[in-house]
Amino acid sequence: MKRIEYLLPSLLAVLAFAGAEAQNARPVPRVVVNITVDHLRADYMKAFLPVYGEDGFKRLLKDGRVYTRAEYPQSRLSRASCVATVATGTVPYEHGVVNDTWLDRATLRPVFCVDDPACEGQLTGDKSSPRFLTVSTVSDELKAATDGKAMVYAIAPFRDAAVLGAGHAADGAFWINTLTGKWCGTSYYGAFPSWARVANQTSLAENIDNYTWKPFSTLSGNFSYFLSGGMKEPFSHKFKGSHRFAAFTTSGLVNEYVTQFAKTCMEQSGVGNDDVTDYVSVTYYAGNYDGKPVSETPMEMQDTYVRLDNALGQLIRIVEQKVGQGKALFVLTSTGYSDEESADLAKYRIPTGTFYINRTANLLNMYLMALYGQGQYVEACHENEIYLNHKLLETKQLALSDVLGRAQELLLQSDGVKDVYTSQRLLLGAWTPGISRIRNSYNPKCSGDIMIQVAPGWKLYNENTKEERLVRESYVPFPLIFFGCGVEDPQSVDTPVMTDCIAPTLAQVMRIRAPNACTTAALPGFSD
Repeated sequence: MKRIEYLLPSLLAVLAFAGAEAQNARPVPRVVVNITVDHLRADYMKAFLPVYGEDGFKRLLKDGRVYTRAEYPQSRLSRASCVATVATGTVPYEHGVVNDTWLDRATLRPVFCVDDPACEGQLTGDKSSPRFLTVSTVSDELKAATDGKAMVYAIAPFRDAAVLGAGHAADGAFWINTLTGKWCGTSYYGAFPSWARVANQTSLAENIDNYTWKPFSTLSGNFSYFLSGGMKEPFSHKFKGSHRFAAFTTSGLVNEYVTQFAKTCMEQSGVGNDDVTDYVSVTYYAGNYDGKPVSETPMEMQDTYVRLDNALGQLIRIVEQKVGQGKALFVLTSTGYSDEESADLAKYRIPTGTFYINRTANLLNMYLMALYGQGQYVEACHENEIYLNHKLLETKQLALSDVLGRAQELLLQSDGVKDVYTSQRLLLGAWTPGISRIRNSYNPKCSGDIMIQVAPGWKLYNENTKEERLVRESYVPFPLIFFGCGVEDPQSVDTPVMTDCIAPTLAQVMRIRAPNACTTAALPGFSD
């Protein structure tokens, strides 16, 4: 009895301490809004600050934790691979989405990153699912942690960003059908919700003729950042013809349209209605209009950022009106790349040229035939990758390592080739920062056997698809911003950070597990 009386004060002290710790724990956000802006550049974002409102970028930069030097841990950046990296907290080598498209080794035909013939489209002929995403996302872990009670939605102008941002366990993914102008989805996530059908009652399909893209304000027309000077005549774009909806998705108006749909989602889907944390992935666009270089449309680019700023301000207000100020966590970043200018570099005596991947693949096949006898050693090529015929190599009892070594020796002699990475070099080679990022963009199941690093300034050209891409390795600056619930010390951080830290940081804030292939630690300053 005396022993119990002796231990009782200590036990009460422990309980009191535990209670105090619980009271001091950081609040869990009622809604997490993960915003990815395709093509967002930090230099453009900051350059147009004089023409922004007070509720968008200015508020994020003032009251958020701003990491000014964000980077992706992989070398090849595409919208699909970057959205997947943000969602999973890992790289394409682990999550499987190496690019927007790649070759199916069985059919040698291009595969789009979210194609799935088993899942019917809703208000679209595209059949989609995240089947190629081989690991969990942070929203998947939220679903598992809440026994499915958390609501998860993804909204984007583009199909790949919507599906990959939603993950495997979401309640819905929605994007704009560029043939009809309607918001659409996939049966993978269940029935098309009634609130989304309501939003479609005012879709682009019925109102596209009423849309005219003009400067958002006189300020955005008179202010100019680009060397081409100010706006001589106010631009005005109508959306006509069969291409009209696709053009709209690359205009400054698309972000306001995405925000309108997000507003309907917040008001009618049930997001934020209870204390269980919900998750919304939103993708915006800050790239070139209709595939034109920014030198031809500088004021359109500037107006796109002004309208993006307005859309961000609206989205923040919509969410905070629903759940209360300080009860939602917003995270914003970019896909980390931008459309490149197609200027004639030779005109300015800048080293350049055209690297023809098809001709190179044919030359390699002829070389291998001279070494090993007749056969189709090269099965196909896609972008800068070459796929070898593994069955033929097995039939001829050729060691893959020997064939790859010979191929590498030949290709390194080609004009316009900076380096050549074989699958074995990536898997077995010594670690260096450069090769690590290239390896992170490689995946054994869908990548080619040989990856050719084309020299900067050269154009990579595919004669079959007629696709041409100017190769640049210039660093595109972009930020990573956390704002809202759990961000109690607004600051600007110049230390470089990788975007695979977003998922584990969000997981820590929501007090759930990080995605199952995520080995990156959460950013400091977000724990209890």
